Amino acid sequence: MRPKGKPDADLYEIRKEMLGLLEKQSEMGDIDLFYGDESRISEAGYVPYGWVFKDEKVEVPAQKGKSLNIWGLLSRDNRLIFETRQETINSDFVLEKLDELSFKISKQTVIVLDNARIHTAHKIKERLEIWQNRGLFIFYLPPYSPNLNIIERLWKELKARWIRPTDYEDSQKLFFVAWAALASVGSELTINYSNFNAN
Repeated sequence: MRPKGKPDADLYEIRKEMLGLLEKQSEMGDIDLFYGDESRISEAGYVPYGWVFKDEKVEVPAQKGKSLNIWGLLSRDNRLIFETRQETINSDFVLEKLDELSFKISKQTVIVLDNARIHTAHKIKERLEIWQNRGLFIFYLPPYSPNLNIIERLWKELKARWIRPTDYEDSQKLFFVAWAALASVGSELTINYSNFNAN
């Protein structure tokens, strides 16, 4: 999916430079740095671009049905904190999860988020100072900059590789496979992220 607009060039460069500094602090072990976002899988299926032979038949079952929403926080070294639910993920849910995390952290922790409404809601902004006093900080990406959020790659791997087309045939199977894949991130499943160098 492509962004709906283009980021402001100056703001993008400033925020990217700041994020690079946070990455260096994380590499040195001074802070924990997680990239956060939400995603959704459903029985409607996932159809990526690809090549097939002229006489080859490829099918992805498509149907309206149940969906699974995912909340995730991912570090560059494949530490994943996640939760799945069928209910909508809203700002109340995000606030609850970040509040829970603020009591569990052992060092200063930065969460990188995009500017989705559920991340920038008034109730979230009101909580920032309380979280900061506990050592939890929110870093907002510039608008239209999904390339700076490494968790986007996780969602793509989950939908395009870790879940097979046949898994979409049954919602219970689909949800179990998705949960099992996410639970395996960092052990059986890993993504090799290069050092921070966003374009």
